[in-house]
Amino acid sequence: MAAALALAGLGTLVLGVSACGRRSEGPLPIALIGDRTALDTSSLRLSPAARTIRGATVEGLVAFDAEGHVVPAIADRWIITDDGQSYIFRLRDGTWPGGARITAETAAAALRKSLALLKGTALGLDLAAIEQVRVMADRVIEIDLVAPVPDLLTLLAQPELGLPYARRGSGPMGLARRGSGLELSLIPPEKRGLVPEEGFSSRARNLVVELLPAKKAVDRFNDGAADLVLGGRIDSLPLTEQTGLARGNIQLDPVIGMFGLLVESEAGFLAEAPNREALALAIDRDAIIAAFNIAGWQPTTRVVSAGVEGDAGTVGERWVGVALDARRALAAERVTRFMASGNSAPLVRIAAPNGPGTRRVIDLIAADFKAIGVVAVQVAEDKPADLRLVDTTARYGRASWFLNQLACSVHKPACNAAGDALLADARQTADLRERARLLGQAEAEMTAANAYIPIARPLRWSLVRSGVSGFALNVWGWHPLPPLAALPK
Repeated sequence: MAAALALAGLGTLVLGVSACGRRSEGPLPIALIGDRTALDTSSLRLSPAARTIRGATVEGLVAFDAEGHVVPAIADRWIITDDGQSYIFRLRDGTWPGGARITAETAAAALRKSLALLKGTALGLDLAAIEQVRVMADRVIEIDLVAPVPDLLTLLAQPELGLPYARRGSGPMGLARRGSGLELSLIPPEKRGLVPEEGFSSRARNLVVELLPAKKAVDRFNDGAADLVLGGRIDSLPLTEQTGLARGNIQLDPVIGMFGLLVESEAGFLAEAPNREALALAIDRDAIIAAFNIAGWQPTTRVVSAGVEGDAGTVGERWVGVALDARRALAAERVTRFMASGNSAPLVRIAAPNGPGTRRVIDLIAADFKAIGVVAVQVAEDKPADLRLVDTTARYGRASWFLNQLACSVHKPACNAAGDALLADARQTADLRERARLLGQAEAEMTAANAYIPIARPLRWSLVRSGVSGFALNVWGWHPLPPLAALPK
């Protein structure tokens, strides 16, 4: 880019423009990067676009506002016990779609089903401390925990924890197909069993959402046919470089998460942790950062983002003070040793999206690997691979989220049994200081296993027309649709 875009630091919420937009009296046209699979929201292995649609149409106990704060949804209020091991929710007095009354029994049953379906996923591990979901009264449920989960409300606001009823979405938006696009509208209060609101229709607008490849989404924005593009990632970021957009249109979320290479196969050269480390040693992370010219975007060699809650600070950046040439010399020695045993030169297949940003990253990584004698080729995401480019944002800002991504029950190749056991102990530990100590040890073990090769934090971008209301940058990179449909008073 001609000049560096600015990426806000961890924990900083940068507000988007909130004035009335030029289309404030009509539907808001949105280009959502994704495809028609986003409409299949019944599975709980959701694509980013599917999470956006499900989050709008299948409400949970709580939800996110535009700035990433937790707000009431099906539960209108709650209390947390002093020990942090019990959350008691009072449900709103309303109805499910179709008119059935919302009760603790129906809500608890839906929540239990969602929790069961998440077993074997990283999000399921995040919620593993839930011991039971109990019905306390007609509109009161209690979630009991075996150990405190300080981010439980944030987890319950995830789209996967939405509560469908009778296989139907629970709102707050209804969805209809309009030609090649979708139209989403806020469901009027009276149709949700709530008190009618005077002037509701004048304070709400419909959203017209098109599911498009990134290039077409950017083109729609440039042509003036869309006022908002959501779902931008590093694979499509270079598409914004060729636009005539005002710089204020490109918005970067200050997200945390994982962007790097995940080991998919332990065959051949990748069978040994030192060889996997050789690949980590060879990568010129500064060159990758420079290739995108994003001010504030920093490289990392850590699994866990520094400074998050639960980071004991016992694990630092790797190879500090060791020059890249020296790192590559060490890595090349390991490749030479591998080939001296009668093996051919290592070849690694890297599964990654085929966007221009991803190709830029993979080309640089391939050059890095070539410098130590390893050949790297990019393959499609659905093809067999040795490494996979991971690009995912954190659901909450604690060390446990990062480590749960590498748990053996979530990702088996090259997983570390010792680190996995420490991580399991941490989930059951009520003392938060002891939990932080265990998580630090788990990170050290998982780092040494080199099942994941960190590069940097993820990048998330949107295109926002000046005057669009209901959009705000946030640390989760999550932009819910309901706030976009609510016009400023």
